[in-house]
This record gives sequence, C-alpha cells and structure tokens, in this order.
Amino acid sequence: MSPTTLPTARRQQQGLQGRHVLTLAIAFFAVVFIANGAMIYSALSTYTGLVANEPYRKGLHYNERIAADERQARLGWQQTLVVRMDGHVDFALSEADGRPVRGLRIKGVLGRPSTNRLDQQLALTETAPGRYEGEATALAEGNWIITLEAFAEPNAPEPVYRARSRLWLKP
Repeated sequence: MSPTTLPTARRQQQGLQGRHVLTLAIAFFAVVFIANGAMIYSALSTYTGLVANEPYRKGLHYNERIAADERQARLGWQQTLVVRMDGHVDFALSEADGRPVRGLRIKGVLGRPSTNRLDQQLALTETAPGRYEGEATALAEGNWIITLEAFAEPNAPEPVYRARSRLWLKP
C-alpha cells in the first residue's frame, strides 16, 4: 500500500462527517421554514382577522341588542327553517299559539362560517301565511351559516325577529 492511498482509505472509513451534519441541519431547517411559510400563507389567505365589522359601534349598542333579544324571546315565536342544496330556503314563523306570523319583510345572508367570500344575500317572500321562501345559488356540501332578519314594516330600521342557524349540508 502506497502512502498516497492510506489517507483516502481513512477518509472513507470515518463515516459521518461535519459536512454531513451541516447538510442535515440545513435540510431540517429548510423543511421547517417551508412548512411554516405554507401555514402562514394558508392562515392569512383564508382569514381576514376581522372579528366584527365596526366593533366599537357594535359595542356601544350591545345593551340595545340584548334588549332586542329579550323582546324577541317574549314574542314566543316558533321558527322552522329548511335549506336545500339547490339553494332553496323555506322559513316559517308562527306565534306561540300556532297562528302564522304574516306580512313580514325578510332578508338575510347565507354563507360559510370561515369566510365571507361565498356570502349570498337573500330576500324571502311570503308564499303562504307565515311561510317565506327564497332562492340562493346551488350550495356545496359542508358547513354553512344563515342569518335572517324579519321586519314588520317595509322601511323599519330594526328587525322584530332575528334567526341565525348553522347548517350542515350533505347530498
């Protein structure tokens, strides 16, 4: 064995070297940074961070909202809500004694709970006493939220009844 081949043989027998450890550490942190970047992008692109539109103004009217909810509870109205995947919305209101609640103007919003990009405005019309129907575009399966407000008069500033329901649609 010549003296020139001896260091090469030793180098091959040493196994894990500093450059291997450095490469592994760089690869590990690269994977961590890529995963974190993907998570940050996903979080920022799907959630606006907005909890409520105009939170200060809504906070000022919080007690009024509680009073409106108490007035609504005293009405004793019963609701029936059906939303189909083809977008048909069927909403019925009846008084505590079962008589239909007639002559309301009902508007609402149907959308996903996590984003407002798919929100659809609804206007329901009375098709029978106490029964209101409206149409949205066809809905995909999954989680949806519908919010409806019923107004006693055409230009009333505040609704007399509010309904909010979480729906799980499946074929």
